Amino acid sequence: MTKEINEYLQKHDLYSSQWSILYCLKTNGPMTQSDIWRYLNVEAPTVTRTLVKLEEGGWISRTSGNDKRERLVSLTEKALESFPAVEEDVKRFEREMTLRLTDREQDQLFTLLAKLGKTE
Repeated sequence: MTKEINEYLQKHDLYSSQWSILYCLKTNGPMTQSDIWRYLNVEAPTVTRTLVKLEEGGWISRTSGNDKRERLVSLTEKALESFPAVEEDVKRFEREMTLRLTDREQDQLFTLLAKLGKTE
């Protein structure tokens, strides 16, 4: 599925891993790099590499946080302006991926995905 969503995101010059971070920041507001990798449950070096690409693309900005080692990550104007179009393409992908499922099966899928996402 990652390959397919990447095809939808390609016109925005994004990959699914980058979209995950953009969505995380849009949902939660500015976050530290460590908060992002903990929230997404992804290794720190992977998040750092992805953040570098997002920063180079003008999607995010990183500023110093409360201490010298901390980096606060925020969405740029470009990201905020582009977000609705990117989100619509992601939603279109999700609709197409679940098209062959009944309403009941879709409900079950989303319930299970939500359950998997909980860290309790």
